[in-house]
Amino acid sequence: MQVDIVTLFPDVFFGPFDESIVGRARKQGLVEINSINLRDYTKDRHRTVDDKPYGGGPGMLLKVEPLVEAVRDLKREDSLVILTSPQGQVFDQKAAFELSEKKHLIFVCGHYEGVDERVRETVIDREYSIGDYVLTSGNLAAMVITDAVVRLLPGVLGSAESEVEESHSDGLLEYPQYTRPAEFEGISVPKVLLSGNHKAIAEWRKEQSLERTKARRPDMIQKLKN
Repeated sequence: MQVDIVTLFPDVFFGPFDESIVGRARKQGLVEINSINLRDYTKDRHRTVDDKPYGGGPGMLLKVEPLVEAVRDLKREDSLVILTSPQGQVFDQKAAFELSEKKHLIFVCGHYEGVDERVRETVIDREYSIGDYVLTSGNLAAMVITDAVVRLLPGVLGSAESEVEESHSDGLLEYPQYTRPAEFEGISVPKVLLSGNHKAIAEWRKEQSLERTKARRPDMIQKLKN
């Protein structure tokens, strides 16, 4: 997979993408991640990327010309162009799996008061939000989505089971997990996990996953019912 991120701040993505799982995936050639400076697509000597909105109002908007030119320069036949924006569809694990099957993702990171609407109309395929709150820019959202997608690529995680038995992968939160020691400050690991009975362990984990989801995220239970 190739990921190109169009942004005003190309340096903020490294080192988050130089470390841990994503960093290893890049070193192994499983994914290529590039940050592209939007100002490289401006034509004036001041490298202007923003302007005041027509009709008045606070803040500035990213201009249509440099954004559209950047995307068209990067776009291939197999590209999917994503705008990160609080107005977008809320990103979830289902979307992560879908995006992980793409060969080329282009992220357009919103900033200031957003982007000229004509950017959406001409070059954007998808629009994602990572939650119902506002960030200073779309950079962090692009990082979050990229991280969630890259870890699903074949060969990135150490075990194929890791991506299956995780929160949200089956529509439920993950079950409680424990490691050594078997007892800590009077709190013991559930006996079933020490039993060696794999069927009983699987049943316990499924039950715990369901109960935890009911208690913490009843909205997810409702989605499963629908």
